[in-house]
Amino acid sequence: MAYEYITKNLSEVRSEITDASHGRDVTLIAVTKSGTDEELIALAKAGAREMGENRPQELVRRSALLKDAGLSVKMHQIGNLQRNKARAVVGTASLIHTLDNLALAEEINKRAALLGIKMPVLIEVNSASEPQKDGVLPELAEQFAKDLLRLENLSLSGLMTMGPVCEGEDIRPYFRLTRELFERIGDRFGYEGNGILSMGMSDSYRIAIEEGSTLVRVGRRLFEK
Repeated sequence: MAYEYITKNLSEVRSEITDASHGRDVTLIAVTKSGTDEELIALAKAGAREMGENRPQELVRRSALLKDAGLSVKMHQIGNLQRNKARAVVGTASLIHTLDNLALAEEINKRAALLGIKMPVLIEVNSASEPQKDGVLPELAEQFAKDLLRLENLSLSGLMTMGPVCEGEDIRPYFRLTRELFERIGDRFGYEGNGILSMGMSDSYRIAIEEGSTLVRVGRRLFEK
């Protein structure tokens, strides 16, 4: 098989997620920005059923590509989303991971209302309070969640954090802070469904799962030859 490394990598990552989660249900989002279209299709054929794209235009294009190939995959918008790109994403993405301001929330709500749907979203939390990064500051997240409740075509599904760039165990406190915030907001306002806590990428998903993540975003590990 030309893409047997894709199947092998996917199997290994899934096995590591199972080991780290100790039987708890954790969803794998295959982040595909570093893969070619051919690798994307190979990944879907190997069994990946949820994929994440950073760029809205690529999410739309690749969603159509997969459908044309007869493959059923849920697409996630995991990168920064600007208001003028919301129209393309709403109705195509199954989940938007990076909601961090009310103007964007209102635009998503408006587009969802026009389509007659409720758009699932995650609040992006800037867990390290880094001034150069997107995301709601931890101390403002509860108020932001409350503000979203008035938007009838938004479905608050949980929280997401990237965490700071650091090595190994240094990221654990930021995942823990986000999990505590996730639980607090859930207790106060509730989430659509069971609630999603999206934390952890290729270098950090084991620690994220240990700290309560229910969804991890893995890209590079899946495409290594």
